[in-house]
This record gives sequence, C-alpha cells and structure tokens, in this order.
Amino acid sequence: MLAVFDKSVGKSPEALQSPQSNLVSALKDGFLAKHFSSDYPGSVTINLGSSGLLAYSLDKQNPLLPRLFAVVDDIFCLFQGHIENVAMLKQQYGLSKTANEVIIVIEAYRTLRDRGPYPPDQVVRDFQGKFAFILFDSSCQATFFAADPDGSVPFYWGTDADGNLVLSDDTETVTKSCGKSYAPFPKGCFFTTSGGLRSFEHPLNELKPVPRVDSSGQICGANFKVDAEVKKETSSMPRVGSAANWSATY
Repeated sequence: MLAVFDKSVGKSPEALQSPQSNLVSALKDGFLAKHFSSDYPGSVTINLGSSGLLAYSLDKQNPLLPRLFAVVDDIFCLFQGHIENVAMLKQQYGLSKTANEVIIVIEAYRTLRDRGPYPPDQVVRDFQGKFAFILFDSSCQATFFAADPDGSVPFYWGTDADGNLVLSDDTETVTKSCGKSYAPFPKGCFFTTSGGLRSFEHPLNELKPVPRVDSSGQICGANFKVDAEVKKETSSMPRVGSAANWSATY
C-alpha cells in the first residue's frame, strides 16, 4: 500500500529529514505512483487532487496480513492485517455482520469525528490485533493512520523533496522518493492532521525523536520513542457539523 499526502494535509516531522538524502518529489509528474504501478502491475491508484494520492495492490501480500480498501462517504481507507475483536467492535459501532476491518476503522473514525465522546487514543487502543491503516477524509482534508503496538505489519514513513509525507508497507517504495529521510512508523502510535504523532499506549507522554544511523554511519530519519519524563495536554478529535468548526483546528 502507498499514500502520499501534501504537506498541508500531513505535515512530516522534521526529525524524519536526513541531511544526506537525495530527495525526489513523490507527486510531481506522478513519479511515485508510476514506480508503484511498475512494481505492482495490478495496482489501483486513487488521485486525491491537491491532497495527494493512495495506491494499493493485492499482489505480493502476506496471506496472514491481507490488504483491504474501502470508501464510505468520501472517507478513504487502506488497511493491512487483521483485528481479533471484530465481533465486539461491530456491536459497538452498530455494524452489520458482513462488515470487515477496513469498514470498522472508517466507522470508528466517523463516530470519533462526528459525535464520539472518546479520545482518539482510546479508539485505536480498542483495535486488538496485527494491523496498520491509512485513512483520508476528503470532506475535511484530514488524515488518520496508525500501527499496532508490536509493529506486526511492515509500515514506513518519510518525507520527499517537497516536504510531503510518504507512507508504505514497502521500504523500497518509500526510499525511492525519500532517500534516507525515512523510518519505520512508530509502534503503538497514531497520526492525525490536527494532532500530529501520538502514542495510543501512552497518550499523556510526549514522543521524542532518536536519530537512526545506517551501517555506513549516515543518519536515516529517526525513530520516535515515548518520553517518560514529559507529559502533554490531552486533546480530542476535531469534529464537523454544527457542533464545531473543523477548520479552526488548523
């Protein structure tokens, strides 16, 4: 799976940027989408306009960690892996018996955005299993993505030459435009356009970047670790509709 988000939608952390990188624009002339489709001939690419793009393929996938894609009410979601407590989550969100993991993630996000009284860390913490997902809400130009606490699904993120955010389950896809300005997405963490990167296991703690160094001694982005010494203020997912003005959070 692949996602590229314009920096106005998904702001890449400065710590991901490596001074030794040979960066390329992922979006210019469809560069990264073309590379992805050449590696995965049966792939599907979704153009998100000025916000970026999503792409996915069912080829070369781990049968134990399948990829899923769905669109509901202008909410796009890529999901890889599986959730163990599907039955409980279907009941919690009032979904039909046929709903799968990607539909559950979309409904959990929509409930959280529109009327949910819970903070986003609690919502993601309720997903029990091996997973990584990428969600884009075109109605309010917002992203939401996460990885499970064990990092069970390969999931990487980086920054390209234009400062856009690139995410994929394939290292080569990310490095094609990000060079050495990339890292594994932090385990047990989630990212939102409005709140940035946070840990859903330790939501009250800040995350601090720890530079990654490759075998040649060059800095390759950064890993993000929970800082046990520094607490942060709690915040909830911005809502849409009459209850709140989403745009005021940006």
